[in-house]
Amino acid sequence: MRAVLRVVNRVLIGLVGLVLFVLGGSVLAVGLGAPAPSWWIHDDRHDVLLSDAERTHWRDDGWWWPTVIAVLAVLVLLALWWLTAELRRRRLAEVLVDTGDGEGALLRGRALESVLASEAAGLEGVQRAHVHLTGRRSTPETRVRLLLAPHVDPGTALNDLTTQALAHARTSAGLAALPTEVRLKGVKHGAERVS
Repeated sequence: MRAVLRVVNRVLIGLVGLVLFVLGGSVLAVGLGAPAPSWWIHDDRHDVLLSDAERTHWRDDGWWWPTVIAVLAVLVLLALWWLTAELRRRRLAEVLVDTGDGEGALLRGRALESVLASEAAGLEGVQRAHVHLTGRRSTPETRVRLLLAPHVDPGTALNDLTTQALAHARTSAGLAALPTEVRLKGVKHGAERVS
């Protein structure tokens, strides 16, 4: 279902882009002096987009400007929603586990995230861990954020995460590789008193 939505999304984006490109190109061509096509709404390059009669037609009606502002606000909100939906990295719902018999099993992505986060949080010097699975179900990727305790060596924490938690997740899911982006952050703490 997600693949169908992705295809529909791309087709709609392509169609909107094509319509905007043709319309913008037509406006530019007529503005530069090209003859206007027969279907064009204006006659020549000196014609205005909205005449005084068109612009002031509903000015005296009390519903006009609130309606225009409301419609434009809804369009802006829908465009922002779509943009954030496109830019947001999707969470992986399931991971395909090779069972060795030609079939396969599906592992819930949230379950793998939870186990990996709890194992990472149990490492020495890690106060909190957050794991996010991305990628495809046959080739998952992880993003891990670790909150480190004061005075913990980040290299040691990263090595422990790689050799323990990530290695266990990779072998238990039967994955050949588990690419991971790790972000480390230290806990804020007050300065120590030196005497």
